[in-house]
Amino acid sequence: MLVTLNDILPQAAESKGSVACINVFGFEEAIAIAEVAEELRQPVIFATNKDMVDMLGVDTLAGMLLPIIKRSKAQICLHLDHCYDESIVYQAMQAGYSSVMFDGSQETLAENIRRTRNVVEVAKALGVSVEGEIGSVAYSEGRDHIKSIYTEPEQAAEYAVESGIDAVAVAVGNVHRLKTPGCDIDYERMQQIENLVEIPLVIHGTSGIYEADLLKLKQTRVAKFNVGTSLRQAIGNNLRAAMQAEPEQFDRSYFMRQIQPAIRDEVRRIVTVLGE
Repeated sequence: MLVTLNDILPQAAESKGSVACINVFGFEEAIAIAEVAEELRQPVIFATNKDMVDMLGVDTLAGMLLPIIKRSKAQICLHLDHCYDESIVYQAMQAGYSSVMFDGSQETLAENIRRTRNVVEVAKALGVSVEGEIGSVAYSEGRDHIKSIYTEPEQAAEYAVESGIDAVAVAVGNVHRLKTPGCDIDYERMQQIENLVEIPLVIHGTSGIYEADLLKLKQTRVAKFNVGTSLRQAIGNNLRAAMQAEPEQFDRSYFMRQIQPAIRDEVRRIVTVLGE
């Protein structure tokens, strides 16, 4: 069942749980995520990141993922992750994405508001939800041009109101693409943001956050956690082991079927930790 962020995040923001937004790189994890969402009766978000958009384009990704979503009994949002180009954002909306993230976090506050507001005006006309970012969540590797800037609570409040977005990603010590947990979360800053911002909050870089912090953060107004690295590690490590165990096999689909239980296990762990 295809939904937007507005269908699932406001309730999560007011609850003691959050929604898992999981990066999707292929059919196998998309199917696993949908199956686990049905099993646990939890909403989830399929996210397509810049790497996948650059490789396949939003039309192909929507064509691949929307049938899986629409035949599922679970509430699933198809979300365009960090996009810096409005033309691609608009293509995604037309392709059938139910949600987009326009990332103007590297711009000045005024320019971020201006560009995001333009996206929001189009999105609202099409019934698509919009996420933005204020402050800047850095990357542990790749995308070296992305600056690390802690979110200023007052700017977050101004950006949320003036841009008209539905959810806002914040930087409070979280880091993209960490292979092991190591983030030092600034809870004082988080509390100040929570006190000033009325829309649902989003945390990126979940794989780099200690589980104890995730359990604490999900009880705030954080309604969405973005996860990518830990699932990619589970897929890569299990695929490597399966191929080494049966070197005479060569069929890709054979090996992906072999590791599908491990994919589901990691998705189940993610959704359970983050859910209510």
